[in-house]
Amino acid sequence: MSWLRALKATARSGLTVERRRLEPLVALRGAAGLALVVGVSLALFGPGVAASSAFGAFQAAIATFQRSWRPRATLALASGASLAVSTFLGYLTGAHVALFLALLLVWTFLAGLLWAAGTTAGIIASSNVAIMLVTVTLPTSVADAAAHAGMIAVGGLVQAALIVLVPIRRWGAQRDALADALAAEADYARRLRHDPYAPFDPVPLMTARNAAAVSPRQARHRPAELHGARGLAERIRPVLASLADPSVGVPAEGPERDRVRELLAAAAQVLDSAARAVRKGVPATIPPGALAALRTPDTAALFSGPPRRAAARLASLLEDVVETAGPTDRADIGDLRERPPLLSLLPGVLRTVRRELRADSPVLRHAVRVSAVAGVGYLIGAALPLGHGYWAPMAAVMSMRPDFTQTYARSVARFFGTLLGVALATGIVRLVTPETYASAVLAVVCAFGMYLLMRTGYAAGQIFVAAYVVFLLGMGGEQWTQTVPERVVLTLLGGVLAMAAYAVYPAWETPRLRTRLADWLAADGRYAAQVVAHYADPAASGATAAVRESLLATRDARVAWQDALERAAHEPVRHRGLSRAAAGDAEHALAQFGRVAMLMEAHLPDRRATPLPAAAALSEELAHATRQGAREVRERRAPRWENLRELVAGPPWTTAPGEEAGTSDGGEGTPAGTPGEAGAAETPDGGGAGKAGTSAGSDAGAAAGAGRVDDPVVRNGARMLLEALDALTEALADGTGPGGRDRRDGKGTGAGRREAG
Repeated sequence: MSWLRALKATARSGLTVERRRLEPLVALRGAAGLALVVGVSLALFGPGVAASSAFGAFQAAIATFQRSWRPRATLALASGASLAVSTFLGYLTGAHVALFLALLLVWTFLAGLLWAAGTTAGIIASSNVAIMLVTVTLPTSVADAAAHAGMIAVGGLVQAALIVLVPIRRWGAQRDALADALAAEADYARRLRHDPYAPFDPVPLMTARNAAAVSPRQARHRPAELHGARGLAERIRPVLASLADPSVGVPAEGPERDRVRELLAAAAQVLDSAARAVRKGVPATIPPGALAALRTPDTAALFSGPPRRAAARLASLLEDVVETAGPTDRADIGDLRERPPLLSLLPGVLRTVRRELRADSPVLRHAVRVSAVAGVGYLIGAALPLGHGYWAPMAAVMSMRPDFTQTYARSVARFFGTLLGVALATGIVRLVTPETYASAVLAVVCAFGMYLLMRTGYAAGQIFVAAYVVFLLGMGGEQWTQTVPERVVLTLLGGVLAMAAYAVYPAWETPRLRTRLADWLAADGRYAAQVVAHYADPAASGATAAVRESLLATRDARVAWQDALERAAHEPVRHRGLSRAAAGDAEHALAQFGRVAMLMEAHLPDRRATPLPAAAALSEELAHATRQGAREVRERRAPRWENLRELVAGPPWTTAPGEEAGTSDGGEGTPAGTPGEAGAAETPDGGGAGKAGTSAGSDAGAAAGAGRVDDPVVRNGARMLLEALDALTEALADGTGPGGRDRRDGKGTGAGRREAG
């Protein structure tokens, strides 16, 4: 993408206003806390202290709107306390330009590094630096600075107290997260009726899992329906996929498929009802037809083998969902995911930040950029014949983010939002000429507007922020004719500095796409290896936990890849060896690989099942091959799977004489028309599968015994895993892939275009 197109795209993104569900009561509570702090401060201490306390309460309320699962009161206290410390230290050094500049550089650098600890920490830290530039100008002595810092902390305390005393929809965020996960699975079940390979976005499940982590105190008060339904939702998703997929389920057409569609429709109705019950805290009302479809006895007569097990497991899981979704007085249900106290996270945060101290870290580059821009902006603002020179570095710090798209989009949005906001405030001031208390009231009204609209887009929120600052300074006696022109010019200067800094010292995501893809491949390989290993030794200690841990890791790796791909799409740099088409094909291939592993997970044997020795060799080779393949992807080479192909084509994994490759017992095999051929004898470069040398996996395969693998799920799964890896090689190859088709014609493989969850 060219620079011109990138600038246009980021500008449109910054000025976009999204339709989001508004939370007027939460916004009103935040504005009420601000009004209480400002009113008391004005009455007791005057406009200067009132302005400081207003910034503390204003920023504390903003912190509570961040996407964090920590208690909102904790976020408000942390924001107010950290801003108070920043203000006091800033005033102590403010009399000496060199000393204050050094503090500003160090403080901004540390705030930039805190993005490694998460978005919420990065936003609070950056906001503290920006507001510190304003609040240090308000005190007139050390004692006065201490009083201002104390009132800033009081602002955060008041907001925290209101959250505790005036709860609004208690546990609402956790209810929404769990309900969204159940609703996403209901939608998935409906789509599987028409497309057995329908994709599934795991983000709602990941969000629900994050929301389920609570402190010990929260665990004592959490509603019972929020305890067990999430774990059930996690287990339902692979069962739905395995029931619908013809590769391990029923044929693509016929009476069995019709029954599968009925079961999926009933599952969607049950999950939708459970989602409504969780969201509203009411008992679940299940349509009678859905219950009848799930409980009909002739399902067992129609199905056999894996489909019968999947149908029975689905009915059992859905009954458990209905039982746990409604409000009840039951005791604690399910495993507790404990969220550690905030202070206990400090050692982990320090380790995370330390890991980012490397030259290629985007977080370190952001910290260097933002500290340099803050220092340069402060010096330029001080040199210009304008008041309030701190607005330039403040605008830059608030606009800058670790990635290109957000930095440029926020810079554009901040300027135009400021332009509209100061125009609105100017019109009001000229119309009514407000005095001190009237200015305070107008500032609180603007804060309410900002809280209400801040999640709809950065530009919309900045309109009210700009007006808020004008009225707040007017409360202190400053005329709009002094503040408005300076605010516009210095905000433009800050935005230009932020954009220029990224162009000079960038941290492009595009060159790191192969690394992200390799991380996903390695995580997928570990997940598949753990699943297959469970078949080899069902009674192994910790096997289920290992599968679960590897599944969570592959979800994280997939989301990291998708986020990186989205950021890279708007960057004005060349793809450097991984074009957009190749990235899309590679994503489809790895998604299919993860999907096959998930189908195999849905049929994991219990501890009493007979071990499958041949699966041990496959597990070992999957882990080895995907580790090696990830290394080759990082080195810009197309990975090869010769040893894995040799293993899967060996005697334990081949079909019995006379049995067609596309079928299995009871119609449970891969149906005709499924893309890819099982056990292909040719390697991706056209050579024989046995010419690639040896590995631990293939050696183990020879020793595994000549007994054929009779489990259709494992046998077909092994073949489909290899097909997905071949599709990945084809996507990353420069010319002709393993299937003998030139990928440059723009057509993708069928296996590579089925996504996983």
